[in-house]
Amino acid sequence: MAGAMAILGSSILALLLAGYLAQQYLPPPKPKVIGVDLGTTYCSVGVFQPGTGKVEVIADKAGRKSLPSMVLFTNQEVRVGYEAQELADANPLNTVYDAKRFIGKHFTPEELQAESSRYQFKILYNKGHAEFSVFANETLSVTPEYVGSRLLFELKKLAEEYLGVPVSKAVISVPAEFDERQRNHTVKAAQLAGLDILRVINEPTAAAMAYGLHKVDVFNVLVVDLGGGTLDVSLLNKQGGMFLTRAMAGNNQLGGQDFNLRLLQFLFNRIHQQYGAVPTDKQDVHHLRQAVEAAKLNLTLYDSVLIRVPLSLPGSSEGGEEHSGTSSKVLFEETVTRDLFEALNQDLFEKILAPVEEVLSRGHLGRHEVDEIVLVGGSTRIPRIRQVIQEFFGKEPNTSVDPDLAVVIGVALQAGIMGGSWPLQVSALEIPNRHLQKVNFN
Repeated sequence: MAGAMAILGSSILALLLAGYLAQQYLPPPKPKVIGVDLGTTYCSVGVFQPGTGKVEVIADKAGRKSLPSMVLFTNQEVRVGYEAQELADANPLNTVYDAKRFIGKHFTPEELQAESSRYQFKILYNKGHAEFSVFANETLSVTPEYVGSRLLFELKKLAEEYLGVPVSKAVISVPAEFDERQRNHTVKAAQLAGLDILRVINEPTAAAMAYGLHKVDVFNVLVVDLGGGTLDVSLLNKQGGMFLTRAMAGNNQLGGQDFNLRLLQFLFNRIHQQYGAVPTDKQDVHHLRQAVEAAKLNLTLYDSVLIRVPLSLPGSSEGGEEHSGTSSKVLFEETVTRDLFEALNQDLFEKILAPVEEVLSRGHLGRHEVDEIVLVGGSTRIPRIRQVIQEFFGKEPNTSVDPDLAVVIGVALQAGIMGGSWPLQVSALEIPNRHLQKVNFN
C-alpha cells in the first residue's frame, strides 16, 4: 500500500511540475471564445488570455478599440463602422445606425412612426417589426438583425486577425430590459455573422464583473450606463456569486449625441453672427460635427479647446453682410470652455438623476445604502456628470475601469469562463427577474 501511495504521489508531483514548466516555457493556448458588446452607438470585441488571466480588448489597425455601430449601403458595397461614419453625412438616407433600438422589438404603426421621426433613413413597418429601406443594387429593405450581423461579422474578422485562428464561439451582452424575443433576435444576428452564442449576459452584470465586483464583498450596486444615445440605470443586488436586477430605469433619448447637438447649435449661431450665413455644404457640416465630438472629448481633460474649421459659406461675407449668388471661404475659429459646454447641457445633465431616483425608489433603497456606483459608457467621462452623481450620493463613483470598455471587458471575462481558460475567474450568475420592467423618462 505504501509503495502504491508513493507512486501516486510521484505521479501527481510530475503532473504539477509538467504543468508549471508548460506554463513557463510553452506559448499559452489561443482563446476559444470571444466576448462581444454590440452597443447602440459603438461595439467592441475582447478575449480572455489563458495563462495571464488578462482581458484584451482588440483594436483595429488604427489602434481604436471600438467600432461605430453604423452600416452604410451603396449600390456597389456595404461599409461598416468608421468607413460608414466617414460617409454618413454625404449619404444619410442609406446609413443605418441605432439598429439595436429596433432589434426584436414589437411596434404599433403609430409607435414606429414616432420613432422614425428621429432618423433620416427610412423605416418601414412590417407586421409589428421595423425594417430599414436602403439602396443596394436596387431598393430593398433590411432587418435590424441583418444590420447587427454586419457589425458582428466585422468584429469577428477583427478577432480572427488578432488571434490568427478562426473564431466561431462567443458570449454577447444585451441590455437588462431586453425580453426573450429581443435576446433571441440578437442571437440570430450573431448566427448570421457565423457566431455560435454560448451565453447572453446582461450589460450591467458584465460591467459589474469588469469592475471585479463579482469577487468582492458588496451587496447593492448601481450601474449608470450613459453612451452616445441612451441612458440606462440598473440596481443590482449581489448575493454570493449571483446578481439580481432589482430595478431599471432610463432615457432612450439622452446621450452624447444630444450633448454634441447643443454645442453644434451654438456654433451654428456663432457662425451666423460672424458671417451672416450658416454652412450648407455636407462636408462642412461633417467637419463641424467631427470638431464638436473632438471638443467634447478634450473638454473632459482641459478647461478650454480651440475649434478651427474651414468653411465655404453661401452668400456671406465677414461681418455678416449677405451677398446672394456668391460664396466665400472662411476659417471659423471659436474657443469653447468647459464652463460653456456645461452651461449648454446643464438641464440634460440633471436629467440623469430622474432614473437614478426611480430605481432607488422601486428597489426600496436609500441613496446611502448603495455600496458601489459603477460608471459605464463614454459620456460618463464628462466631469460635470460625475460631479452630479457624486453630489447626489455623497461619495465618488467607481472610475477604475475605462467606461467605454467596461461591458466588453466583463463579457470577455465571461467568455473566458465559458471557454475553460486558466486561470479561472469567479463566475457571476444572473437571477432571472421576469416581472422586471424598465421605466423610461423621455
